[in-house]
Amino acid sequence: MTLHAGIVGLPNIGKSTLFNAITRAGAEAANYPFCTIDPNVGVVQVPDDRLQVLAAMVRPERIVPATVEFVDIAGLVKGASEGEGLGNKFLSHIRETDAIVHVVRCFADGDVVHVEGEVDPSRDIEIINLELILADLDSVDKRLERTAKMLKSGDKKVQAEVALLKRLQETFNQGKKAGSLEYSEEEKELLRTIPLLTNKPVLYAANVSEEHLAAADEQPLIRQIKEIAAAEGAEVVVVCAKIEAEIAELEEEEKALFLEELGLKESGLERLIKAAFHLLGLMTFFTAGPLEVKAWTIRQGTKAPQAAGVIHTDFEKGFIRAEVVAFKDFVAQGGLQGAKEKGLARLEGKEYVMNDEDIVHFRFNV
Repeated sequence: MTLHAGIVGLPNIGKSTLFNAITRAGAEAANYPFCTIDPNVGVVQVPDDRLQVLAAMVRPERIVPATVEFVDIAGLVKGASEGEGLGNKFLSHIRETDAIVHVVRCFADGDVVHVEGEVDPSRDIEIINLELILADLDSVDKRLERTAKMLKSGDKKVQAEVALLKRLQETFNQGKKAGSLEYSEEEKELLRTIPLLTNKPVLYAANVSEEHLAAADEQPLIRQIKEIAAAEGAEVVVVCAKIEAEIAELEEEEKALFLEELGLKESGLERLIKAAFHLLGLMTFFTAGPLEVKAWTIRQGTKAPQAAGVIHTDFEKGFIRAEVVAFKDFVAQGGLQGAKEKGLARLEGKEYVMNDEDIVHFRFNV
């Protein structure tokens, strides 16, 4: 699976600059609202040093990293849910993503206008959240109107859906997100058929100036965002879009030196992806053979047959066994054969729950 993340925020807060930097896709970035007219899409390889370690041992023909798809969505403004700015057309693009990366401006710059006049992360977050809530309220109102007409049938599923929709309606009218509620298993199943914006996991990307990047945790504006995120169960990553743009132009060795000079261990892209994986409960397993060494993304708790299905549906249908070696054992024993000799390679069945860093060879028959 590929993680799909929508980048949202007010105009002129650094969304497109950050998108350009992490995807090198060349989306236009300029100092005026609605510069992004159509959503820009960029597929990014997930940085993963483990692939290089495996490749050095297996010597495959190719290395295939996992990927993340970022979608840069036009800046939202007050009234977006009612068609202001670029309105509902762009809210619909967010519905198609797995998670929302909400970029929040935390720097002052007289040369870059702020659509609201001054920098205020709490207010900016509230504006975007309110527009998402209002858009969800509109969707729920329309669906409730249609569904309520079927109540006379006495169908219990319809009754359950109407009850859930009314509960959501009340929540949105209180200015709260769908994600603020607790749901039964039955309600969770129903929610999968209702594409709500405010039920998506959120990752706040606090866009700071270069001088504030190293000591970002000490900045009052960052503390504001972290308090909001903690209340929502969201993640926060501090980035400097300007620096990320500079890093994107460097070779790997130069990049490492540049980050070291800034007192950073990882780029903003790496921190964003790690935070997104954590937020969504994702992990990585590997396949390693002479043709390719490849990273695969699955959700935590995935069983072996379903993991096999990520590679190909036939693998899941005809699943027999999974030959599994932990990454650390594979490396320590010099590969699969060494792990087998030490009894560290296991044959697992249909109930095996995959672990992060598993190296797997699936046996199947179709």
